[in-house]
Amino acid sequence: MKILSTERLHLRTMNPDDAAFYFELVNDPTWLENIGDKGVRSVEGARSAILEGPMAMQAQHGHSLYVMERRSDGQPLGLCGLIKRDTLPEVDIGYAIRPAYFGQGYTYEAAAAVLAYAREQLQLPALMGITKPSNVNSIRLLEKLGLRYIGSELFPPNTVATNKYRIAFASA
Repeated sequence: MKILSTERLHLRTMNPDDAAFYFELVNDPTWLENIGDKGVRSVEGARSAILEGPMAMQAQHGHSLYVMERRSDGQPLGLCGLIKRDTLPEVDIGYAIRPAYFGQGYTYEAAAAVLAYAREQLQLPALMGITKPSNVNSIRLLEKLGLRYIGSELFPPNTVATNKYRIAFASA
């Protein structure tokens, strides 16, 4: 299901047919370094992870991570969306893009649209973002989106230091 469109992208809900793409993305070295190992070891495992993760979250919360597709050819570039984590008090924005598409502005384009969607359509009061302190590109993106650093926290299971960012939306 299409959720959003931007000048160059469509963002849509994930489905089991995205398993090969998801498997490749979550096992890319940049994902593993900056986001962490999701333990997805096969395309079938990716299919299960999609069903139990983004698809279940979409059904339960009305939002999730979305596949970021290029409008011109439908090529899946990465993921961008909204995640409700047990470890955070508010919904956070998440994103990842295949290295072949780094530096082309796709992630910012998708993230800005998702932030507007969270504020205007979902009417969330605020949005958080988290990233490793060493992930300079993610920090820059969060700050460009208007999120501000609010501290660092050790998150399980690996108790890795994680920077937390937040933006509050003005009440309508």
